[in-house]
Amino acid sequence: MIILLVDGNSLTADFVKDGLSDNGYQVDVANDGLVGKRLFETGNYDMVILDVVLPPIDGLELCRHFRQQRTDVPILILSSRGETPDKVAGLESGADDYLLKPFHFDELLARIHALLRRKAPLISNGSYSAGDLQVDVYRRTATRGGKPIQLTSTEFALLTLLIEHKDMVLSRTFISASIWGIDFERRTNLISVYINYLRSKIDKDHQPPLILTVVHEGYMLKDPYTP
Repeated sequence: MIILLVDGNSLTADFVKDGLSDNGYQVDVANDGLVGKRLFETGNYDMVILDVVLPPIDGLELCRHFRQQRTDVPILILSSRGETPDKVAGLESGADDYLLKPFHFDELLARIHALLRRKAPLISNGSYSAGDLQVDVYRRTATRGGKPIQLTSTEFALLTLLIEHKDMVLSRTFISASIWGIDFERRTNLISVYINYLRSKIDKDHQPPLILTVVHEGYMLKDPYTP
């Protein structure tokens, strides 16, 4: 996945680029609107991350230009302008999402993941596996050891998130932003409750356990067949 990042603040741009690069994304950076416009017109980007305050082209004008050029590319606005009219203006300019600065990087990752999922077709015809666990996203079914597992919509969404990122540690912030669209405070136990719901259905009476807790980091679904 190749992302175009247009941000006039070099510190923010470097922070975001380094974090996204560490997570497997290729990132091209433009520190002003003109460079961003040129890169967009000459590149084939999977996504755009865009600041509002840019020299010499306003970010909202640039967003409208991007949207006129391509209707399929997800656009995420990062901005320190957090009033409701600012957010409305950003979305009306063609952006798909609006994230306020300062932000948790895990929430940014979750927003990116959600936007790219809307755009990209599901891999493997919507089927995922880890050990003897099978998940079919199209049919919304899950089985382990050939036995069907009954899941609520939220449980299924959480299981899908985990198996899409199997063998990767997902932070609580990433999970909360991906499933509920918000960043829960750390004291909430809602994520832990739903992880336990899944464990009671996925791991009970099965070995080895697939849903693991990584202390101080988050949760992961471990494929026992992965070295």
